[in-house]
Amino acid sequence: MSDWLAAIILGLVEGLTEFIPVSSTGHILLLGHFLGFESEGKTFEIVIQLGAILAIISLYFQRLWALATRWPHDPKARYFIVGVVLAFLPAAFAGVFLYDFIKAVLFETPVVICIALIVGGVLLLLLDRMKRVPRYLDVNTYPMRVYGLIGLFQCLALLPGVSRSGATIAGGLLLGTDKRSAAEFTFFLALPTMGGAVAYDLFKSRNDLDFTDVGLIAVGFAVAFVTALFVVRFLLDFVGRHGFAPFAWWRIAVGTLGLVFLLGPF
Repeated sequence: MSDWLAAIILGLVEGLTEFIPVSSTGHILLLGHFLGFESEGKTFEIVIQLGAILAIISLYFQRLWALATRWPHDPKARYFIVGVVLAFLPAAFAGVFLYDFIKAVLFETPVVICIALIVGGVLLLLLDRMKRVPRYLDVNTYPMRVYGLIGLFQCLALLPGVSRSGATIAGGLLLGTDKRSAAEFTFFLALPTMGGAVAYDLFKSRNDLDFTDVGLIAVGFAVAFVTALFVVRFLLDFVGRHGFAPFAWWRIAVGTLGLVFLLGPF
C-alpha cells in the first residue's frame, strides 16, 4: 500500500474515532502496525490530531467565544471554565509523569491495545444497559465534584485502547449524567486535553520530528478535520437515539480481530 493511501486511511480513522468511545489512538496504532506505516518520531500520527481539534473549535466557536468574552463578568461562564480545567488537570499530571512508560511500552504493545478495546467495549455495553434516572443534564452546571471525578476517569485513557471519550463518558454516566451531556462534555474537555497532549508530544519528540513528508501530513490533517466535523455534528443526536451500544460492539469486534491477526497463524 502506498504511503498516500495509508495517510488518507489513517486521517479518516483519526477523524471518525477521536470523539466516539472507541479509542482513536488504539485504532491508529493498530492500523499503522498492520499497514506497515510509521512516521519518523510519529510526526504524522501526532500532527493529524490537530485536525480533529480544529473541527471542535470550528463547530463550537460561538460557545467558546462566548465563554472567552463573558468569563470576567459572568459567574456561570467562570464556573464552567473552572469545571473543565478541574477535569483536565488529573490526566495532565499523570500524562507528564507516565509519558516515557506509555510511549516506550504501551504504545508498542498491540496485544494490550486489543485487550483494552475488548474490555472497554464490554464495560461500555454494561453501562449503556444500566437503568437509572440521570441527575445532571447540563454540562454547564455539573457539580464541581462531578467535573473532578470525570477528570480522574479520563486518566484511564492513558492506556492505549481505553478511549479518552469512552472513559469520560463512562465516568459521567456512573456519576449521574445523561448520555447526551456526557458526550458533549467530552468535546469541551478534548480541547485542553488533546491540545496539551499534542503540544507536549511535539516538545518531547522535537529532536526526532521529521516534516519532510509535509504532503502526507497535510493530507492526513485535512481528512481528519473533515471527518471529525461530520462526527461531532451528528454524534449527539446519534447517541440520543441509539446510546453507546453500537460503539461497544465495534470495540469488541476490532479488539477480537486484532488479537486473531496478532496471535493467529497469519
